[in-house]
Amino acid sequence: MKRLLPHPLLTLTLAILWLLLVNRLNPGHLVLGLLLGWLIPFATAGFWPEHVRIRHAGVLLRYLMVFIYDIVRGSFHVAWLILKGPSRLNPAFIVVPLELKSDLGISLLANTISLTPGTVSSLVSADKRTLIVHTIDTGNPDAMVAEIKQRYEVPLKQIFEEGDV
Repeated sequence: MKRLLPHPLLTLTLAILWLLLVNRLNPGHLVLGLLLGWLIPFATAGFWPEHVRIRHAGVLLRYLMVFIYDIVRGSFHVAWLILKGPSRLNPAFIVVPLELKSDLGISLLANTISLTPGTVSSLVSADKRTLIVHTIDTGNPDAMVAEIKQRYEVPLKQIFEEGDV
C-alpha cells in the first residue's frame, strides 16, 4: 500500500488545497485535486529523508491553532510597530537552544518562526543544537526564547519525536 500511496495525509491535504485554490467543488476539480495529491507525493517519495510519523494528532491540531493565532497576532503587532515608526524598534538576533533532534522537527520549527510576522530563522548550527532567530522588536530576549520553546518546540517534539503529552 505504501508503494501506491506513499503519504496519504499529504495526498489528502494537497487535494483539499487544490480545491481551495480553484474555489470550485465539481467532479473534474475533485479528480484533478486527488490526482495531483497522489502524483506529487508519489513523484517525490525518494526525496523524503525519513518516514513522517505523527505521534499525537491532537497536539498537532492545537499547534496549528496556536500557529494561526500567532500569525494573526503577529500581523497586527508588526502593523502597530510600523505605525509607531522605525526609531522605536529594537531588532536583535537571539539564540534558541534546540531540544528537537529530527531534521523534520527542526525544519518545521524554523519555518514556523519565519512564517510568524516579526521573526525570521537565520541559521541552524552545524551540530543542530541552536537556532539563530532575528526579531524586529525584542523587549526581553530570554522571554522570547522561552515563548518559542513553549509555543512551538515542545509541541513539535511531542508530535514528531518521542515525548509525553
